This record gives sequence, structure tokens and C-alpha cells, in this order.
Amino acid sequence: MSKMAAEIVLNGIGVSHGIATGPAYIVQLDRPKVPQITIEDTAAEQQRFEIAVETVRGDLTALKGQSKNLPEEAAEELDLLLDAHLAMITGSRLVRGALKKIADDKINAEWALDKIMRDLAAQFRAVRDNYIAARIDDVEAVGNRILRTLLNIPYLSLDSVPAGGIVLAKEISPADAALLDPRRIAGLATVHGGAAGHTAVMARSLGLPAVLGVDPVILERAAHGSTVIVDGIEGRLILNPSPETLKLYEQKHAKLNADRAALDEITAQPAQTKDGTEITLRSNLEVPRETDAIKASGARGIGLFRTEFLYMNRTTLPTEDEQFEAMAGVVREMQGDSVTFRTLDIGGDKLAKSVGEYLAEAANPALGLRAIRLSLKEPHLLKTQFRAILRAGALGPVKILLPMVTTADEVERARAMLRDCYKDLKNEKAAIPDKMPPLGTMIEIPAAALSADGLAAVSDFFALGTNDLTQYTVAIDRGNDQVAALYNPLNPAVLRLIEFTVEAAKRMGIPVSICGEMGADPKYTALLVGLGIREFSVGFSSVPRIKQRIRSLSLAQCEEHARQVMNQYEPARITDLVNRFRP
Repeated sequence: MSKMAAEIVLNGIGVSHGIATGPAYIVQLDRPKVPQITIEDTAAEQQRFEIAVETVRGDLTALKGQSKNLPEEAAEELDLLLDAHLAMITGSRLVRGALKKIADDKINAEWALDKIMRDLAAQFRAVRDNYIAARIDDVEAVGNRILRTLLNIPYLSLDSVPAGGIVLAKEISPADAALLDPRRIAGLATVHGGAAGHTAVMARSLGLPAVLGVDPVILERAAHGSTVIVDGIEGRLILNPSPETLKLYEQKHAKLNADRAALDEITAQPAQTKDGTEITLRSNLEVPRETDAIKASGARGIGLFRTEFLYMNRTTLPTEDEQFEAMAGVVREMQGDSVTFRTLDIGGDKLAKSVGEYLAEAANPALGLRAIRLSLKEPHLLKTQFRAILRAGALGPVKILLPMVTTADEVERARAMLRDCYKDLKNEKAAIPDKMPPLGTMIEIPAAALSADGLAAVSDFFALGTNDLTQYTVAIDRGNDQVAALYNPLNPAVLRLIEFTVEAAKRMGIPVSICGEMGADPKYTALLVGLGIREFSVGFSSVPRIKQRIRSLSLAQCEEHARQVMNQYEPARITDLVNRFRP
């Protein structure tokens, strides 16, 4: 009789509400430890290497077939990636170099391949070009796949997670996060990442229970296929749960389902306070496949469509027609509710190979060429997006949102370009709206908040991006698990910047919404309504809970709560006031 593995409870940061129980799927993509052996029969070793390459070729070809079952956008992106990887094992420097190393140095195939991978990476880095540097990732991905085949270590990736599987990984990049499919994945836990990072944002948006910042021991102690529990409410990961723990979590899961059923009952009810103040509640959209869930959540439109995900997991830029098709599909699906498209926000922690040639190496990419700065430096990128959005606007109401704006001049230059695109499309007899869509400014940099009066004069609306606003104000990298605990949107400096922005918007008579993660947490709702926010855009899974919170509040209570909070200067005191607030 086999001995049952001991239960291990690990704490982390619960970043996405919910509980999931299922088999562990360990995504371990680091380069495996390579044995170093001197050999005599180099011909036999070369043959062993060639057999491994053929096995990988078969695996990649089979994956291409499986990708056809994914949603259209994901299938297309994965197809391009797999084609590139197949090309790398067809007479490439990687394969030819490893075969030569085996013969010349009389070493085993793994050691020879490892040497060639390191040589290629060094040569690519020496070019000092971001696009070329990005190819290092491809060499690593393909080389590691061959190494794992030689060492008989299964290759695991997100696109092959079995139904109901729980992903355990060191980290998940924003590009990988775009491939998370909630129809197949039940939950996830990672070693790296914070509550406001993009992996957390994506998990919340997809409604996937998630715990980040967990002890690295998860990758050593968890067995592939063993049962694990992800508790995104308590921020807990449980490996090998005992029968008693499984029973406890069955009860918790039943209660959670009952709570969700209660939330479903208010889906059709208005988002208004007890004293009748209307609040507009929209949803953020991470990937186009979310539209059905957004409509079912009761959201009144999409307050943030992150267009950068159209650029990820591909090696070429999306054309105007490709972007139009993706945007038009979402506008049609929303059936008259407005869709706000945020223009390209690539850079910082959001990298895309398709725009790599435009981004030089930067010591601090979060402060470098990204978002509107990149769009204005490379106007053809913005022009393509504007044309696609304008064409989609013929099918339903749309708005355009500019990210990372610092000065009014940036908005004016973008508006001039939008006007030119509108005239061009009109001359081309293309189907476009009768008038230009509203052009808004994202307030996510302290400089923008402090000059909100000037920006309000050239903007049709504001959207507060509290994730970056907090990050830049308190100088905390929100994706760095070493300092993630210090990231605090209740820092009085952040709250005053929100207050400045709302007051400037009121003076100019333009609407201001919030689309950062602060808006998705019900404990902040009363404070934000009290500060004057009347529009929220949150992940679709958060819409019912925010609506429930709004309906439990009165405007008078919210304004009094905001007054008490804004009279404080200590973050700890503010946190205590917010946590203790009861309507």
C-alpha cells in the first residue's frame, strides 16, 4: 500500500477571487540540467540527436493541429509561433551546430546543444537590437524542447493543460497569460507576481482563482497530476490536501456557488445607490473571447479594450483589416453598448515580438518608449489603429483612449492624426460614424493628474488607471514580488491625485471613469463614489460584486467616508478606516 503524500499549505497573494481543486500541471520551462559526457561513437550520438529533433518536429506539427480547436485569435497566433519554431529545426544553425559539436568535441548531444544555445544567445545579445534579442527566447524554447526530449523530460506548456488542470509555474508572462483559457484551466499559482501585475489582471478578468507570490517550493514539492487546491480568497495553495481538507473545501465551494447565485439575481438590476445615484458599470476586456461573459455579467458596455493583446504572440504587426475584424466583432457583440478602445500600450512589462524592432534596449523600460510615446514616434502604428477603430465605429458606439499621456500636446497631436484618418476614410467612401468618436486621456502618471486641468481642456473624457498611477507615485514595481506588499493604492498621495483628477474633470464638464484594479475591489467602492467617480470599468467577474456593493451604499455615506479618509495622512490609518467602513 503506497504512503499518502503529506499535505503542504503555502501562503501567497490571493489575486483572483474563487476556489479551484484539480490536478497540478507544472509549467517548468527553465533549461534542464545538462549532463557533460565525453563519447567515442559520435555517429551514434549524432543519430540520437537527429531522432530527438524529429520527435520535436512531430510534437510541434501535432500542436499545430490541436491549435485549430482554440478560439480564432489564439489559434492564429499560436500557429505563427509554431511555424517559426518548426523553421528553427530545419537545417538551422542550432541543429547543424550541435551535430558539428558532437563530432568535433566528442561530447554527448545534450552538452553540444547546450553549448550552441549559449553561443547563439551571446551572438544575438551582441547585436544590441531588441528585435534580434527577442529571438533568444525562440532559441531557448526550441532548444529546451530538444533537450527535454533527449533527457526524456516531458515538455509542458499552457496550450496543453488538461481540462480542469491547475497551472503551477515560476511566472507567467503577459503574452503567456493571453493563452490562459478558462474553459480548460481551473486555476493557477505562481512564484513571481503581485496583486496588480498583468498576470493578476488577466486571472481576474478570466475569473480564474489565482494565488501569486507563493514559495518556490511549489515547483519542487508538487507532483505533476497530484491534487492541489488554489484558494484565491485566502491567498492559499494546498498541495496534497488531506481528506478532511478536501471536505472543508467542498463546503467552501458550495457556499461560494450559493453566493454567486445570489449575485446572479442582481445582474438585471440597475447599478444605483440606495438614494438613487446612478453609477455606470462597464467591463474591461482582455481578449475578444470574453464578450459573452461580459454581457452575462450585466455590464453596460466595455470601458477598456486593451488593444496590445492583438500584437502579442505573433512576429508581425497586425494589419488594419486584422484589427478591424477583431474590433468589429466585439462592437457587434455588444449590440449598441459602447466600447472604449485603448490604443497600443506596449513596453514596460508588456512586450510583443511584433513591435520589437521599434523598441531599443532600455535600462528601465517602464519609463521608456511605450504607449502614446511609441505611437507618436511611429505614427503608422497609431494611424493603423485609428483607421481600424473608426471603421469599427460604423457598427456601434466607440470611444478611443490614449495611454501614458503626460502633456496636452500629446493629446492634440493624436487628435490631429485622428482627424486626418477620419477625413481619409471619408474620402475613400469607407463606412465610418457620422462624427469622430470621443477621444479620452488615461490618467496614470502623477504628472498627468497634477496637470489634469490642462488635459481636461483637450480631452473628451478621463479614465483613471490606478495600477500605474499607484506604481509611479509610490515607486513600487507592481510585478516585483519582493516589493509587491508595499504597493498601496490607499497611499494619501495616490488618493489626492485621484481627487485632483476628478475635480478637474468636473470643472471642465467631462466624465471620469476608473478602470484600474482599485475599482474592482468592493472595499474601495464607497471611497471612490464619495470622491466623485460615477463610472467604473472592471473585469467581468467583478461586475456583480461591485454592483452589489453600490446598491448597498448611499451617496451621503460615501461622501462622508471620503471626507474622513481625505483628512488622514497616514496610510495605515486610511487602510483601517476603509477596512472598518460599514454602510
